[in-house]
Amino acid sequence: MNRFGLLRVCALASAGLLAAPAFAGTPDDKVLDFDTMAGVAAPYTGATNPIRNVPGGGLPWVLERAQGVLRADGRLEIRVRGLVLADDPLVPPDRRLTNPVPNFRAIVSCQSRDSLGAPSTVNVSTDNFPASTSGDAYIVATVQLPAPCLAPIVFVTNPGGAWFSITGN
Repeated sequence: MNRFGLLRVCALASAGLLAAPAFAGTPDDKVLDFDTMAGVAAPYTGATNPIRNVPGGGLPWVLERAQGVLRADGRLEIRVRGLVLADDPLVPPDRRLTNPVPNFRAIVSCQSRDSLGAPSTVNVSTDNFPASTSGDAYIVATVQLPAPCLAPIVFVTNPGGAWFSITGN
């Protein structure tokens, strides 16, 4: 490469126009492997205290169990069981321990950087997946992860993007 080609590559890289690999390993490597999630609870219900720009569901939610894996190429697999509205005074009695939402989505949230190299949060979403009234769902999708994807968090949300469960406990 001549010096003008090298200068062009340097200019593109400094402008953030050359993509870095999303993950240094192989596409099959696990970026996140989890066996638990937590339901949304106060103070995270509603839009007042979003996590990484993702608002909580409007009422408290609980779940029996969850597990999933996020791979370096963006493949995401999540199995949730019993993701339902909580048995909580904030939830109308006739809706407690049920799932009133026919479809769930997943959002993967990464700490990354913008085109100028400044820190940013990038959230990528799946399409809808069917959910039973007992709160069971199996989400299998591929999302476009940013480069880099640091400290990923996975949310299970309603179709509008409000979260019902989050990785962690």
